[in-house]
Amino acid sequence: MATQDLARSEASMHSLRRYGFDDLRDKTVLVTGASTGIGAAVARAFASCGSVVAVHHNQSVEAAQTLVAEITQAGGRAFTEAADLARPGAGAPLVRRVAERAGGLDILVNNAGHLVKRKPASETDDDDYRRIIDLNLTSTFECCRSARPFLKSSGAGVIINTTSIAARMGGGPGSGIYAAAKAGVSTLTRALARELAPEGIRVNAVSPGFIRTPLHDQLTSLEAMNTAEQMIPLRRIGTPEDCAGTYLFLASGLLSSYITGQIIEVNGGLLMP
Repeated sequence: MATQDLARSEASMHSLRRYGFDDLRDKTVLVTGASTGIGAAVARAFASCGSVVAVHHNQSVEAAQTLVAEITQAGGRAFTEAADLARPGAGAPLVRRVAERAGGLDILVNNAGHLVKRKPASETDDDDYRRIIDLNLTSTFECCRSARPFLKSSGAGVIINTTSIAARMGGGPGSGIYAAAKAGVSTLTRALARELAPEGIRVNAVSPGFIRTPLHDQLTSLEAMNTAEQMIPLRRIGTPEDCAGTYLFLASGLLSSYITGQIIEVNGGLLMP
């Protein structure tokens, strides 16, 4: 991360700590896909507010353990849970383990997702298609379904899904199936917001634009990132920390108790619905 971006991230986190989000203190939060990128920034942000954070990971064991160590050394509370959410059926056991370990669940952040590989939709084989859909959409559905009774018992349960600017724009080259999966996440968010509202569960989503994450580092060329940067009105690629405050806002009953079924765009002005 560039020095300027790091300074901005540190200033952002200081601001979050100063503001407090006191109603998030002692809440149990499960963040899927939390070992790196946006998920890690969100986990740190919730921990800084006094939440108990379950840091989900799949292959990035060391990164998840490092994040938990960082949080606990700073006086926060966090623990790791592993699951391959690209495997159908893995979401429910993950949610149950977290709820049993923490004594309940108040906030579910469905952040796990990946482009997997860039390939035209017409050239995507069945295995890659299923993996993209299962990791991005099926896992979100399974975790939401499994979390419902715990969130209802919470009395003020919250679900925050991570969708993408690709859901509205169709995705960049070779990301059509990913864009379709994220569009499904956006629609599922609205559907569940209506369905779960009578139980006091709010459901919203955050839609990041171009954010400097391992996904883009692996699958997006420097040339494409530079081109995107010139198209963004704020003239910079976003950082994971740029997204974190929106998750806290949507989780906080003090700040967003009358907001449900919404997709909040965090993209530097690249898309203005």
